[in-house]
Amino acid sequence: MNKLPSLTKQGLYDPQFERDACGVGVVANIDGVKSHDIIEKGLEVLVNLGHRGARGADPETGDGAGLLMQMPHHLFVRESGRLGFSLPEPGRYGVGMLFLPREDEQRRQCEEIFEEIVSEEGLAVLGWRDVPVDSSQIGSGARDVEPCIRQLFIVDASANVDQSDLEWKMYVIRKRVERAIGESAILGAESFYVASLSTNRIVYKGLLAADQLGRFYADLSDPATESAFALVHSRFSTNTMGSWKLAHPYRLLCHNGEINTLRGNINWMTARQGMFHSEDRGDDLEKLFPIIPSRGQSDTACIDNALELLIHTGRSMPHSLMMLVPEAWSETTLLPQDKRDFYEYHASIMEPWDGPALLACSDGSDVAVILDRNGLRPFRYLVTKDQLLVMASETGVLEVPPEAVAYKGRLQPGRMFLVDTAQGRIIHDEEIKGKIARR
Repeated sequence: MNKLPSLTKQGLYDPQFERDACGVGVVANIDGVKSHDIIEKGLEVLVNLGHRGARGADPETGDGAGLLMQMPHHLFVRESGRLGFSLPEPGRYGVGMLFLPREDEQRRQCEEIFEEIVSEEGLAVLGWRDVPVDSSQIGSGARDVEPCIRQLFIVDASANVDQSDLEWKMYVIRKRVERAIGESAILGAESFYVASLSTNRIVYKGLLAADQLGRFYADLSDPATESAFALVHSRFSTNTMGSWKLAHPYRLLCHNGEINTLRGNINWMTARQGMFHSEDRGDDLEKLFPIIPSRGQSDTACIDNALELLIHTGRSMPHSLMMLVPEAWSETTLLPQDKRDFYEYHASIMEPWDGPALLACSDGSDVAVILDRNGLRPFRYLVTKDQLLVMASETGVLEVPPEAVAYKGRLQPGRMFLVDTAQGRIIHDEEIKGKIARR
């Protein structure tokens, strides 16, 4: 457990050069109706994308697979009751999905640090839950480095914080805990990882093959687990060894491709930290540093760090994605002037994170997908007459009767696709970016 290969440079392997060529899928009810059927369909899509995932010398150990979904409130209400505590209404509490050291003393030390920081930030821990898993369903290689997986339930004791502020606190707490445990002398601290910590979404992932995810995590087969969308990912990294923490999705996104400008992106983010200022967030900003940790991260994890900073400091998810992954906007392109002005202005704030890259993201309410300007990662979709969206790296990932299909399409280079569950509709590239640029 103390020698995870993906965290250290060994021989010809260097973690700074991690690259992915993966399978990505999205299943969503456009009207925002939550159901367990969406989870089942998401897992079916993931299984059918399994050939896009890698396996090692142990054929039962995958390179990584996972699912990002909305908070399964009904499941957690039931489970918290069994554990002796009660949850408030949705949006009034946060849940952390944690990978912890397997040794009892090391795990206890990590948990104590977590609880102490939660208290320092003015929140309270309601309780812990052991996530039910079936380790017999995964390969021996994955079991050898399998962490202890637990969920932490956090609430605002004063009940004065609204959901957006509570979500900010989840972000601050996670960054503080990561730094505190990373700088501690706890043996096995490198196996500590926060897969997600949020008031509205959660990630189930691991060093798994695509067909193992649903069998490993019992929650995913529980009818009480409901969501309006599921983002799934099957990982195939082209020059790195898998680990539990490097599986996708990350806290906001999953990714197919690679960030070819990564070293420069990280350097610029580090250089800008000293200039960060916010009247609203005050001293909290310094608690977030480093925005992008220097060790143990893939290119996807790094852009996820950048995206969550932009979203948590007040920008919408589409706005943030336009800053990170701009389309081609030189004078030779046929763009409206207001959109070109938007990109030119933001170029002084954020350099492009160039791919080839396909990003599928969610802030817990909406789902956005964007393809970088190179357009080298395909993403196709169909919408059914009963408002079901299916998007994936290829077609045929979910069996849909032809007569049920309303229309089909594919994402074009530099374009964005947004599912707005509040409005119950899909918003296409021109409308999304036009509104943002004119604003």
